[in-house]
Amino acid sequence: MSTETIIFAGVAVYMLAMLVVGFYASKKTHTITEFVVAGRGLPVWLCSMTVIATWFGGSTMMGGAGAAYDEGMLGVIEDPWGGALALILVGFFFARIFRRLRVMTVADFMEQRYGRVAAMAITASSLFSNIAWVGAVLVAFGLIFESLTSIPLEVGIISGAIVIFVYTAVGGMWAVALTDFIQMLIIILGLIMLLVVILVDVGGWGAVSPHLDEYTFRLFPVDNTPEQWLNYLRAWTIIGVVDVSAQTLFQRVSAAKNERVAQNSFYLGGIGYLIFGLIPVFIGIIASVTMPGLASSESVIPTMAIEHLHPVAVAIFVGALLAAIMSSGDSALLACASLLAKNVLPLVKHDPSPKLSLLVARLAIPACGIIAIFVALKIKVVFNLMVDANILGLAAIIVPFVLGVWWKKANRTGALAAMGVGLSAWIMTLFVAPELPADFIGLAASLVTMLVVTPLTQTFDPPRELRDSDNNPVEMKNRLGVLPLFERT
Repeated sequence: MSTETIIFAGVAVYMLAMLVVGFYASKKTHTITEFVVAGRGLPVWLCSMTVIATWFGGSTMMGGAGAAYDEGMLGVIEDPWGGALALILVGFFFARIFRRLRVMTVADFMEQRYGRVAAMAITASSLFSNIAWVGAVLVAFGLIFESLTSIPLEVGIISGAIVIFVYTAVGGMWAVALTDFIQMLIIILGLIMLLVVILVDVGGWGAVSPHLDEYTFRLFPVDNTPEQWLNYLRAWTIIGVVDVSAQTLFQRVSAAKNERVAQNSFYLGGIGYLIFGLIPVFIGIIASVTMPGLASSESVIPTMAIEHLHPVAVAIFVGALLAAIMSSGDSALLACASLLAKNVLPLVKHDPSPKLSLLVARLAIPACGIIAIFVALKIKVVFNLMVDANILGLAAIIVPFVLGVWWKKANRTGALAAMGVGLSAWIMTLFVAPELPADFIGLAASLVTMLVVTPLTQTFDPPRELRDSDNNPVEMKNRLGVLPLFERT
């Protein structure tokens, strides 16, 4: 039996298993709350795994390895280093207060704090970010099939998309969480297996390290120029800070069983994500020595798998790659569906019924997915697409979001001014100084604007207090993530 046939058989079994899990989860999904946040009942073992899997997508496996192959550790500051930072920040600063809010989307929070315009701004930013993220995921899916089989990139993208659409639409968050758990186990097995085999084949780390560039593991800019440091800081913030407002993460906080589960799931998720996210990075670094001159650095993972693994092991590893891709793609699509059903639908139909909201959420998944397919077919570069998905969030959204949680004086006028100035500064920088990180300049402008405008507008625009989904005031004390890791008995 040929390697290609074995891969096809393994992929078919894997896809079928994901569909079975999705349809099983549909038995638990009868309301919009169950569909979006799994009835707020996820235990820590399931919630932490879905947190890791949400972040651990094709961009980490394919793009991260490729960026490390090209640039060493400085090439992966955005991810996995920034990705892990975002998870830890959510656990420490945001998980407990988000869980108390009992709302389903980041737009719900922004509307309550700043009004509908701010809610629509973060909705637009989140839809853009998540659709671009799904596009990056589908590019990775297509690259795998193109690297390992005779299937063209476009066919792989569309095939993978259909399976993700189906099980996410029928099962919602329950399907995503359960498939994430299975997918993460496969990812861990596949990555460890590949890394161990590669190290054995090349003669151990000692045979590789003497050939590495002296800057391979450097985590700070080589040249101390202002431009380099601005781009370096941008690399940390584009995911590490911006994604504390990500709908995908917000949903997992809201789906957690309680505040302790929410907090600990993100701590466990952040640590686990960094550990496993660095494995593709090290594989990319090893490949820079053992396989120099690859035509496409983002194909390094499947290329190394073919070079070092037995055909059956290749099929297992392909399952791990697909698991990584699907675990990220389904979460991003569910985030889009949640925003459209909860925050956009009411603009079209006043006070929609729960049945209509659930229907729209399910239909939104293939609708957003089709747009993501067009994005994937147009861009075809995994890592850049994944990182650039957060441009709007960095320039205009993250400052009002963070200050809305942690600054009592934060008001609508200050938030809207910050969004407008941040967006304008981003656009102007693109034209005036394109060598600078325009979105990071927008971030600075947004922060300064909100800190200046907010105190000046307190009299005619007093801040709104935070309330939960039942319109009860939210307790603002004891909201840092300092709960004991284990419940005292």
